Amino acid sequence: MRAVQYRTIGGAPEVVEIEKPTPGPGQVLLEVTAAGICHSDDFIMGLPEKQYVYGLPLTLGHEGAGRVVELGSGVEGLELGTNVVVYGPWGCGTCLACAQGKENYCPRAAELGIAPPGLGSPGALAEYMLVDSPRHLVPIGDLDPVRTVPLTDAGLTPYHAIKRSLGKLRAGSTAVVIGAGGLGHLAVQILRALSPARVVALDVTEEKLALATAVGAHDVVLSDADAAANVRSLLGGRGAQLVLDFVGAQPTIDTAMAVADVESDVTIVGISSTPAAAQVGFFRQAYEASVTVPYWGSRGELIELVELAHRGVFDVHTETFPLADAPKAYERLHEGTLSGRAVVVPSL
Repeated sequence: MRAVQYRTIGGAPEVVEIEKPTPGPGQVLLEVTAAGICHSDDFIMGLPEKQYVYGLPLTLGHEGAGRVVELGSGVEGLELGTNVVVYGPWGCGTCLACAQGKENYCPRAAELGIAPPGLGSPGALAEYMLVDSPRHLVPIGDLDPVRTVPLTDAGLTPYHAIKRSLGKLRAGSTAVVIGAGGLGHLAVQILRALSPARVVALDVTEEKLALATAVGAHDVVLSDADAAANVRSLLGGRGAQLVLDFVGAQPTIDTAMAVADVESDVTIVGISSTPAAAQVGFFRQAYEASVTVPYWGSRGELIELVELAHRGVFDVHTETFPLADAPKAYERLHEGTLSGRAVVVPSL
């Protein structure tokens, strides 16, 4: 079968022929219908050899959707032909965190050698994908896999981040979204669906700001050196109750801290290729402003997202690519020229 792999440190991803996997006991084989491309992939492929821990060759893709085509022995309650999306942050399945569906925070995964697909285990950028357990599959029914697969990370990560701060998003509150790309344009929609907050979106291009407006942002501001001052001016001198940074570079983190109000939440989601950090301490931030770095979301939250998708909540903007053009999609991702999320469709 064809797969997209990262094969040499510092090299570009390649389309290669590899052996089609066979499911073992408890495993499920999917025929991949859609696979998302993410900045996290670009980040790990940019790591120097001393920091790279994901193994080579690595089949990329931690956002996966597919059709169940083969079941390993012992798998019950899952029918062949079922359309599903893959919950990516795999855990041990038995610890307290996993029992609550929070496999993204499983404390034993690393010691047991369990890694997410595309981030240590073979991922979804292939014609077929092996999933370690049926509990990591969420049926999607008649939803379009291309429009749904970004929810497994680009939707799940901001959904988790926003849910933890919903208590602060009352009438009259403001949420600032920095970065209106794959994750950011979904964050805008999640905020509009779950809260009464005024949503202000920031980005460096007019195209991304137009996308943010199209999906529901109340206001947009160019993300430049004057962004913090312009946001506060827009808000009458006040700050925001929630700031979500989907870029994670030092300038955007600085902006996030500068627009945070008293008793606010600053959530840094993006990962920059260069080290960046929030400056925290007296006279460096608003009083009682909390700064957090979340990771993905729970299995239950992915199920909730799929339910919202069935209700027509999301307008997921995607650009589709055949498997052969996946390396070009990564080039576009690195250049920042994608609109929304890049999705690879192996059948194209």
